[in-house]
Amino acid sequence: MKDQKIIAAELENLGYTLVDIEREAGGLLRVTIENPDYERLINVLDCEKVSHQLSYALPVENIPYERLEISSPGLDRPVKTAVDFERFAGMEVDLKLRVAVGSRKNFRGVLQGLLSGELDSPDAKFGLVFEGADGQPSQLEFSLAEVDKTRLVPVIDFKGRKS
Repeated sequence: MKDQKIIAAELENLGYTLVDIEREAGGLLRVTIENPDYERLINVLDCEKVSHQLSYALPVENIPYERLEISSPGLDRPVKTAVDFERFAGMEVDLKLRVAVGSRKNFRGVLQGLLSGELDSPDAKFGLVFEGADGQPSQLEFSLAEVDKTRLVPVIDFKGRKS
């Protein structure tokens, strides 16, 4: 995707990383960003800075949009790349496959990260441990090509306890 490469390059120049690009009805272009060190969260000033830069850069690059929305990944962050699947190993995710395994496309479980192959290879296999129909832990093995979408399951603690 030409648009994705151009936007990723613009973000890199500003010191951010591209998480996702979505196009919606009415010409909405939604760009999700994060800091490359993952330590500092995205705030409204970051979004404003990126919005300002992209509102000038996108027309120059002939990338059409009517409205531009910049946001952080949020608590239910999308997990899209092989690096993300490895980075978030051990975290609970909701995973939807493109094609059903058995009679099931949707899974909630703990991401296992890379199981086999090289991280940057299309043959790389990742794992997910989930509760099977019998209530016992089961493991799903999948490649990125088999995944429709994956999101982290938000962990919210309203009592302020440290985990």
